[in-house]
Amino acid sequence: MAQTKALIQTLKSCLKAHGKTYADVAKALNLTEASVKRLFSQYSFSLNRLEAVCQMMDMQLSDLMQKMNESQQHLEQLTEQQEREIAEDLLLLLVTVCSLNKWTFEEMVENYKITKAECIHKLAQLDKLKVIELLPKNKIKLLIAPNFSWRKNGPIQKFFQKNIGQEYFKSSFQKQEECLIVLNGMLSKMSSGEFQRKLKRLSKEFNDLNNEDSSLNILDRNGVTLVLAMRNWEFGIFKPLRR
Repeated sequence: MAQTKALIQTLKSCLKAHGKTYADVAKALNLTEASVKRLFSQYSFSLNRLEAVCQMMDMQLSDLMQKMNESQQHLEQLTEQQEREIAEDLLLLLVTVCSLNKWTFEEMVENYKITKAECIHKLAQLDKLKVIELLPKNKIKLLIAPNFSWRKNGPIQKFFQKNIGQEYFKSSFQKQEECLIVLNGMLSKMSSGEFQRKLKRLSKEFNDLNNEDSSLNILDRNGVTLVLAMRNWEFGIFKPLRR
């Protein structure tokens, strides 16, 4: 089932890259758009239908398989030392974040105050760390797994907590693309564990959408940072009132 899901996710990414919609797929398969949405949500494409959708994009099924294999990398986490090397070098951290968000070399140089030579040097460092493979003409191939994550309480997480936490919450969260939900309650250990699992599933959905949109033009994408947190905590102002 995992392979099937990966293949359908790759198909969705290819459709976006080719500017195709569910309506286009419905027409190619002689189905209703609702039926097509159900095929995607249930990961229930037959081989013939997969081939038909690929043909619609002038692709072979083998092309789709190759793209899926390219996207299934193996690095799930860096070592403590690797993270420290990145966290202690601001330019390297910038290039790392851009690379993980599938920016091109040209986009980095055009949008940030970094020279071509500096960018190439930092990309070479990431290549040495096995985060990316630096290809000819400064093309970037990610060498990370879909479930890649920073180490818990590791150098990168500590860096963001120290330098970005306060800045992140200096917002009214009133814009259309912003959202802030603060919940307070009392949960049992069982309920707490269940809700944490749901948060992890939500973070996976975020990563899936990020991967799907990576094929779009950078002008059609906005930088988004999602913070999911849950802990035992009491408002500090209440603590003096504790018996």
